[in-house]
Amino acid sequence: MGVLNVTPDSFSDGGRFFDKDTAIAHGIEMAGEGADIIDVGGESTRPGAKEVRCEEEIRRVIPVIEKLAGRTKAAISVDTQKSRVAEAALKAGASIVNDISGLKYDKDMAGVAARYGAGMILMHMKGRPENMQDSCRYSNLISEIRDSLRFSANEAFKAGVKKDSVAIDPGIGFGKTVEQNLEILNRLEEFKNLGLPLCVGTSRKSFIGKLLDSPGADDILAGTIASCVAAVIKGVRILRIHDVKAVRDAVTITEKISGAKRG
Repeated sequence: MGVLNVTPDSFSDGGRFFDKDTAIAHGIEMAGEGADIIDVGGESTRPGAKEVRCEEEIRRVIPVIEKLAGRTKAAISVDTQKSRVAEAALKAGASIVNDISGLKYDKDMAGVAARYGAGMILMHMKGRPENMQDSCRYSNLISEIRDSLRFSANEAFKAGVKKDSVAIDPGIGFGKTVEQNLEILNRLEEFKNLGLPLCVGTSRKSFIGKLLDSPGADDILAGTIASCVAAVIKGVRILRIHDVKAVRDAVTITEKISGAKRG
């Protein structure tokens, strides 16, 4: 799942693809590098980020989605918490809604996805982007995240979203400390009893930089690849990433090794 931030202030690319034509070209490039999904987002969700007005978010993402839907075979996802943005994106050619709030921000989101027969990725986040890193206290980390994701999935099903159209994401970096992120990645198999595909996004996250003592998002590719390989070994089905070719190659080799016949 290739990340396409159509924002001026994302943590990972600093507005590099805020220009519409640049964003479209990058989306096509990621599809060519092996992305199965292009995830288009018009609102930064980095720690401390402020909310973007619905109209502005629509203005940012819809022209990009319209062009990509007609020029690539990759599925198009919209990264949004707002049902109005999701509906506009689905009308424009998107087929997946990636909701970082896990349906807790906008009560109409699941209904919109159901009406359009869209897929959904439901993420766990404690708090809101502007304050989530102040909300990292859990009585039982894995159980609380798992229960929250179960609730989100059930809300989607009640609204009419098909079970085989839903994936869940434990929300690495969204209201979690470095140590909590590591624990989640180490215990990913404990989410399997929900019976839904797992999506994980570790790409260029600050916890990797902190572990490597490397503050720049562009300097932690090796750490990103290592975290993605570990996630695949634990059973993750969808990787949300910025560096498509590098991670795709690493995952391909990981799968070749794990699938090799024993002598």
